[in-house]
Amino acid sequence: MLDKLTIIKVGGKIVEEEKTLHQLLHDFSEVEGFKVLVHGGGRSATHMAAQLGIESQMVNGRRITDAETLKVVTMVYAGLVNKTIVAGLQAQDVDALGLTGADMNVICSEKRPVKDVDYGFVGDVKTVNADLLAALIHQGIVPVMAPITHDKKGNLLNTNADTIAGEVAKALAKHFDVTLMFCFEKKGVLMDEDDDNSVIPELRREEFRQFVTDGVIQGGMIPKLENAYQAIDAGVKEVIITQAADIHLRQGTRVH
Repeated sequence: MLDKLTIIKVGGKIVEEEKTLHQLLHDFSEVEGFKVLVHGGGRSATHMAAQLGIESQMVNGRRITDAETLKVVTMVYAGLVNKTIVAGLQAQDVDALGLTGADMNVICSEKRPVKDVDYGFVGDVKTVNADLLAALIHQGIVPVMAPITHDKKGNLLNTNADTIAGEVAKALAKHFDVTLMFCFEKKGVLMDEDDDNSVIPELRREEFRQFVTDGVIQGGMIPKLENAYQAIDAGVKEVIITQAADIHLRQGTRVH
């Protein structure tokens, strides 16, 4: 019987503000058993870039990462945000280890090929060193993963945090009974986007397809849920979409 592992992805907004970060660290420390935290940090990167006179360019919610922007996101994601989280978790008696994909070759990516848009130094995940991560986790270490990977040719790559969480969850499914949690600003997937309490508690694949057809689920939630079902197809036990305040309660929308 496999040990349980909870992988939690939190967006930049939550980890960038002192009050919400403190609450997150407390709630994360209350999550029982083995766990991994994957974080963003986009707003801080945009703010830092502006201070340095570097214009941030976004296409379909994705950051165009030229050479100068790559320096900024690396400083912010792998440095300031990651180490602030790690230090905060140590204060909660959580033995955390901050990692980028380059550390111990944990996540290797390749530069996204140019099609309609040249995203620059953006990486698409190719391999996750699940054996190494599992060894760390079994020692009681909590990986805190920044959204920076590498191509094993000496280049760092900006990589979507949702993607990292999903790929790490898939890779670790052979070692653990994995629950993947995506945190965003709502309590879960909503039946009515104007009613924050209209959470859909359980969402099966056929219901998801019908809700998309009916227009109940739309926009950015569609790829998030598609990623969730891909994770389940790859062996992840369940995916929960929720708000950060509910991670230790495991409330929200259960996708299976």
